[in-house]
Amino acid sequence: MSDPIFSKLDREAFEHRNNDAYAQKAKRGLSEELVRIISRDKNEPQWMLDLRLEGLRLFNEKPLPTWGPDLSHLKFDDIIYYASPNDVVEGNTSWEQVPEDIKKTFDRLGIPEAEKKMLAGVGAQYESETVYHRLKKEWEEKGVIFLDMDEAVKLHPDLVKEYFMKCVPPKDHKFAALHAAVWSGGTFLYVPAGVKITHPLQAYFRMNAKNMGQFEHTLMIIEEGADAHYIEGCSAPKYGARSLHAGCVEVFVKKGARMRYSSVENWSSDTYNLNTKRAIVHADAHMEWVGGNMGSGLTMLYPCSILLGERAHAEHLGIAFAGEGQLQDTGAKVFHSASHTTSNIVMKSLSKDGGISVYRGLIQVAPHAKDIVSNVKCDALILDDHSRSDTIPTMKIHNNTASVAHEASAGKISEEDVFYLQTRGLSEDEATSMVVNGFIEPIVKQLPLEYAVEMNRLIELEMEGSVG
Repeated sequence: MSDPIFSKLDREAFEHRNNDAYAQKAKRGLSEELVRIISRDKNEPQWMLDLRLEGLRLFNEKPLPTWGPDLSHLKFDDIIYYASPNDVVEGNTSWEQVPEDIKKTFDRLGIPEAEKKMLAGVGAQYESETVYHRLKKEWEEKGVIFLDMDEAVKLHPDLVKEYFMKCVPPKDHKFAALHAAVWSGGTFLYVPAGVKITHPLQAYFRMNAKNMGQFEHTLMIIEEGADAHYIEGCSAPKYGARSLHAGCVEVFVKKGARMRYSSVENWSSDTYNLNTKRAIVHADAHMEWVGGNMGSGLTMLYPCSILLGERAHAEHLGIAFAGEGQLQDTGAKVFHSASHTTSNIVMKSLSKDGGISVYRGLIQVAPHAKDIVSNVKCDALILDDHSRSDTIPTMKIHNNTASVAHEASAGKISEEDVFYLQTRGLSEDEATSMVVNGFIEPIVKQLPLEYAVEMNRLIELEMEGSVG
């Protein structure tokens, strides 16, 4: 038997570790002193420090969520919440300026090559700091702002203050509060009205050290009639000790604008991936989430669209793979807060070698939202006798003009289908892979295969011994 998860996957590209002497000097655990150090190091305005301190207060008050996976094994005092920029590296606009060992890490993942070929702009974050960020000149000239989040706070403080943690307020839940207290790095994107960016923008987030935490903040403002596509990739090496990812994504899609957010998350099996992603979508605007969750030991991730204006539309497409020791608790949330809004959710999951996949979703229709249409489709493929898949949909429909449909299926690979393909000359493994590829194809074809290098390596599944 070969590797049970992915074929054509050079694990060394993701498991490679650099020297982490800076982590040995970093403080573990969370305190007001640390929060003040982060804000001081970044030379932040007083309003940001105040927000951080409020986040810390809320984090200490709020309990762990009890409605989903068990988080009791997460030891907050063991986590490194911040690695000082003086110990890692500050952002660069020239790839040659990035330190050699960090540059090699991103070279392995293909980030510079992807930028040369397909991307309008690219950012790379290493631990708590953005190490490289650049936007092509043609988009700068049209008024597009694409910066790392720390720089955006300094260069565009009023714009950032207007939107920062307004979509995901710190009081939302314990990990939103934690993020508010210790966020570092991330991406800021502003697209002026009417500007349509014809090539994607990409950021890649990398954790290197043992017990590291990463808390990047992504803030995107897509003005009226504008159009953009952003790709996010994530990875970390395995240490046998828990790491924590609690990033936050806020997207504001103004009237008639379109935004596509593609994400490929491949954290190591040591990682708790507790990310929060949310978009506010105005009239006649279109928000699309496309996601692949392949790594982490435990994921809780439910991208959310709040359809605030009439005729707004949300599209949620996702695939999750749960292998040995993995719990992928993923899904989508859509709030229909205006009339004539529409949404479409398509989620696929694969469970193998004892992995557990869960679809957890919410559709909510406001009492005043008339004639909305929402369709949800969840399909699960269970590849052996000791894996599991659960579907936990929630529908809160407060208007009887709504049309809401939910369809779910779960099953195993058909032995008849495999046998048929074998009669056409395929081996059992080849036949099994073909069935699996057909199952995930509706999602895979929407993923940015041509330029999200990590997904190129991850998406073809090796299914030796999966029948039965």
